[in-house]
Amino acid sequence: MLQLIDNPPPWPNGARCAVCFSFDFDAESLLHLYYPQDSTRRINLSSSLRYGARVAVPRIARIWKHFGLRQTVFVPGWCVETYPAAIEALLEDGHELGHHGWLHERPNQLAPSDERRVLELGIAAIEKVTGKPPVGYRAPSGAFSEHTLDLLIEHGFTYDASLAGDDVPYLLEGTRGRLVELPSDHPLDDWPQYVNLKEFNMGMTIQSPARAMEVFRAEFDAAWNHGGVWAAIWHPFVSGRLARAEAMVELIEHMQAKGGVWFATLAEMAAHINGVIARGEWTPSVERLPFWPEPVPQPVRPSR
Repeated sequence: MLQLIDNPPPWPNGARCAVCFSFDFDAESLLHLYYPQDSTRRINLSSSLRYGARVAVPRIARIWKHFGLRQTVFVPGWCVETYPAAIEALLEDGHELGHHGWLHERPNQLAPSDERRVLELGIAAIEKVTGKPPVGYRAPSGAFSEHTLDLLIEHGFTYDASLAGDDVPYLLEGTRGRLVELPSDHPLDDWPQYVNLKEFNMGMTIQSPARAMEVFRAEFDAAWNHGGVWAAIWHPFVSGRLARAEAMVELIEHMQAKGGVWFATLAEMAAHINGVIARGEWTPSVERLPFWPEPVPQPVRPSR
């Protein structure tokens, strides 16, 4: 087979690829963020989002336990405090809690001081329930700012999982140092496959689980063929619904049947990548942020 990844990392025990069904457990943080003045009257939307905490998270945890998997769930700090039973169900089985803001705020819409405050509030919420600060971060809505990297490094994070700059892990470099980027992309996001919510201006045609799994499975098969990383961006209230959860079971079965798959938390992946770098067994690519320190001048602008 023609190798399409130039520099795949060595995965543990000779695995062909690395897999994490990482979830963003947002619950009603989105409701309170976008509708702060009238969230109390949006009962239907609240019910849909609460499903993630009340029904989907225990169901997902049951699936992972059945297959013997430990995975990563990114959680806004508000959700950690609001849904302790769901968080406890995840922690009991050894799953990783990653940072996902406080109320799902978009960092690149915040002043630097406010981005710092949100980051520190989320750290405190996770540290309170786990006894240690989080090592992983995913920017809400992928809204990574020009200040985010240096803030993460300053606060001791090991990895980020917000960007889409490669098919394998790589390093992000800022003014304060480096950390591991564990990339994903829209084909691994369940939002464009399933979400149709007028309150969030999302009106895509809802795909069947079989159609969605065609996309997710194709991405996995390519990662398996070429040595990549498969890191989903799924949401409990979306992919934890019954038919979609059934399809996730079938996808895991497909992955296990292929063999040579390393299922791991993203924290474990980042630790492995740092280890092979330190031992001189692999050299990653490096991207320095921000890409553009100032806007690129435009010689002309639309006038009609």
